[in-house]
Amino acid sequence: MKTRLPSAAVLLAGLLIISQLAAGASIKKKDEAVASIERHKAEIIHLSDQVWGFAETALLETRSSKALADYAEEQGFTVKRGVAGLPTAFVATYGEGRPIIGVLGEYDALPGLSQKAQPVKEAVQVGSPGHGCGHNLLGTAALGAALAVKDLMAAGKLKGTIRFYGTPAEEAVGGKVYMAREGLFIDLDACLTWHPDEKTRVSVDGSQAIVDFIVEFSGKSAHAAGDPWNGRSAVAGLEFFATGLNRMREFVKPTVRMHYSILNGGDVPNVVPAYARLWCWLRDSKGAGVEQLLGRARRIAEGAAMMAEVGSKLTVQGGDWETLVNMTGEKVMFANLTWLGPILFTPEEQEFAKEIQRAAGVDPKGLDGAVQPWMAPKADPEGGSTDVGDVSWIVPTLSMNATTAPVDAPWHAWPVVACGGMSIGHKGLVYAAKTLAATMVDLFEDTKTLQAIQAEFREKTKGVIYKPFIPDGPPPLPKH
Repeated sequence: MKTRLPSAAVLLAGLLIISQLAAGASIKKKDEAVASIERHKAEIIHLSDQVWGFAETALLETRSSKALADYAEEQGFTVKRGVAGLPTAFVATYGEGRPIIGVLGEYDALPGLSQKAQPVKEAVQVGSPGHGCGHNLLGTAALGAALAVKDLMAAGKLKGTIRFYGTPAEEAVGGKVYMAREGLFIDLDACLTWHPDEKTRVSVDGSQAIVDFIVEFSGKSAHAAGDPWNGRSAVAGLEFFATGLNRMREFVKPTVRMHYSILNGGDVPNVVPAYARLWCWLRDSKGAGVEQLLGRARRIAEGAAMMAEVGSKLTVQGGDWETLVNMTGEKVMFANLTWLGPILFTPEEQEFAKEIQRAAGVDPKGLDGAVQPWMAPKADPEGGSTDVGDVSWIVPTLSMNATTAPVDAPWHAWPVVACGGMSIGHKGLVYAAKTLAATMVDLFEDTKTLQAIQAEFREKTKGVIYKPFIPDGPPPLPKH
């Protein structure tokens, strides 16, 4: 990603924000929150390494969820498990009254990415899952931040309620969307999150909206050589649909992304296939754009079925809204990144990263732990979607990134798994926990700042009615 130097006006505004926050919030309480994270650091890192080792995929994070929930309970949180019909989702709460601040944690791994914590590609177990998006770090850092705030509350130094959300299946159905539908975020005053990254920065660009659907075609079997005229090929319908979708690529905005996979395409060549199935994701920078794409996809499916003389059915499985960025909140987060300063990596960690970069065929730049300068948000976010987007339309949501992997190394791939199981990932984890905790101190302490964050949220959501993409009914839990 190319970066631009901020203007003098932006730099001045950032410095004013920092000075105002330093004057308005208790630096001493932030120091105490940081000290709490240092006290619990070994436990939090051990917890992260446990989740890294479990490497459980979406909706199967039984041991990972239990480890986090058990730890929260041991630390004095009240834990409610299996919320929103999701066995691996939970909410851990401490304190009472307002403000109520939430922090989001994830812990699902990705299929087929098993990798040892070393700079050479080698699976722990070939074909097994691995944490190629760093969610083992994400969930434990968020819980560490919640624990630091809890410690301040227990000592009588902060008032209000801290709530940690254990959210499963971010990489699949989006656990937060089901939790949002159940109203689990509705009473929050603000919510915080973070994500592992190759840079340390605030998240001002947001994410893309996405819809996830299945298209099925049903035809009639026949002998492909003996009497094909008596058959109607479901695969022909699927091919017409795929062709129509691919022709549509020329006539969509540059922000659009379309991906699909053929799940069922016939069994043997000499039988006219009676059933075919395709799985598709459509993305755009705004939810309204995704709705338009979905409407076009429905018409393509109907037309494809007509051409092949077969039946068709399009079923929406889920999706995410785009992330609504709260700039007032992001400035608070940026002030705390600046207050903490850069993440410092050792020469050994830099060499580890460079070995990964060489293996991945990219420039061996090593790790960048510097706090990136304040940047104006892009008009349209780059590729990628998250169920955090749904939460951001219900409650003001603040987000940041911390360095946990080498610059330009591929994501959702083995390099991220390798770094997430050793000191590089651990340093990013601890740094993120401190940033989240310090920002929450600001929100608990500074009523005017919290009110400004909420005022921006109300203005941006005026007239918007949040409705999740997920279908009615319970979550699509795996069959045992």
